[in-house]
Amino acid sequence: MDESKVVHSPVIASLTPHSATTRFGLIALSTDLTSEGDCFRLMPSEGTAVHVARVANENPTTPENLRKMAPRLTATAALLAPVGPLKAICYSCTSASVEIGDEQVEAAIAAGCPTDAVITPTRAARLAFAALGARRIAILTPYTIETSRPMAEYFANNGLDVLQLQCFGIEDDRDMARVTVDSIVEAACAADHPDAEALFLSCTALPAIGAVAAVERRTGKPVVTSNQATAWAMAALAGMVDRCPPGFGRLFGVVPETLRARAS
Repeated sequence: MDESKVVHSPVIASLTPHSATTRFGLIALSTDLTSEGDCFRLMPSEGTAVHVARVANENPTTPENLRKMAPRLTATAALLAPVGPLKAICYSCTSASVEIGDEQVEAAIAAGCPTDAVITPTRAARLAFAALGARRIAILTPYTIETSRPMAEYFANNGLDVLQLQCFGIEDDRDMARVTVDSIVEAACAADHPDAEALFLSCTALPAIGAVAAVERRTGKPVVTSNQATAWAMAALAGMVDRCPPGFGRLFGVVPETLRARAS
């Protein structure tokens, strides 16, 4: 081909303003099969974008293996920096957030990528319970007892009364992603406690958002899941909870004052 035929277009490209899209970051585990899809299902579809980076993770899901992700978070977050500015970055691992600590996760991610906020599933769940006016909770996890106990301690140490925690005893998060919705519904209802004001379905790998409506109907109580809570918190920070798709729980009908203030 004649090189003289390769020329600039006579049309000057016009660019949409950066402000036309509200951008979020999602740090998913290298073994995660669920949270990425859940985030896209739960967030508003118009005017938003979710950009994903993955952090190396090893199975089984033990406290020791979860803590290994801590020194990897800054470099992983740095992969998101070129797509900024980001309204929020979510670290999509509930059990690792417990083991590493919310503040340590926030500091490590912020060191790698500037963002308005860092969200962990644990902190998002606490905000969710506060917004729902729930202090007494029951918890279902897919983890082993060894990994579930720190989860109960985390919420108890943060002012919540954990009345009951039941777990599936699964070691590999790729298997957690294969748990059927019917199993989650039945297990969540079994984990409920008569005095619980809300239920928490923990783990970003667990495909729990499909069970929320059924569990809320059967128990008459609000249900909070890891991925639902993080999507809700990100949307609340951007002032767009009312634009989230319907059908994923009572949580999307409330916004805590702390997030409303930051969105304004």
